[in-house]
Amino acid sequence: MAIQRMDHVGIVVDDLAAATAFFVELGMELEGEAPVEGRWVDRVVGLDDVRVDIAMMRTPDGHGRLELTKFRTPTAVGAEPEIAPANTLGIRRIMFAVDDIEEVLTRLRTHGAELVGELAQYEDRYRLCYVRGPEGIIVALAEQLS
Repeated sequence: MAIQRMDHVGIVVDDLAAATAFFVELGMELEGEAPVEGRWVDRVVGLDDVRVDIAMMRTPDGHGRLELTKFRTPTAVGAEPEIAPANTLGIRRIMFAVDDIEEVLTRLRTHGAELVGELAQYEDRYRLCYVRGPEGIIVALAEQLS
């Protein structure tokens, strides 16, 4: 049996409002917000007394989704440095294709985002950069050149 699709990526955050605002500014749409709790979620995640708030984000094309999760209980724990470098093991970034990379950078900076390295060009194909947003989340942006 094959995979049907990748449904979504989940990110645990401490400031759900800031993370949601960041991804809305990037161009994602807030699909919905909800509290989640109960024995079923305890069983799925392998923790007791889980109470979380989630915000489900959707890309404009409707194909990509991102679940932002704020743990009320048990308290979230840090598993790596607060500002992890790009070579830290684990999921490091999510890449988005954008129309105008400089315009997106300008908008994200109003939410505290900063470049990890610099905006660079790959041959005559792409302009790329890594941006660190709230919670240390790194997003990669790519603008295809004509």
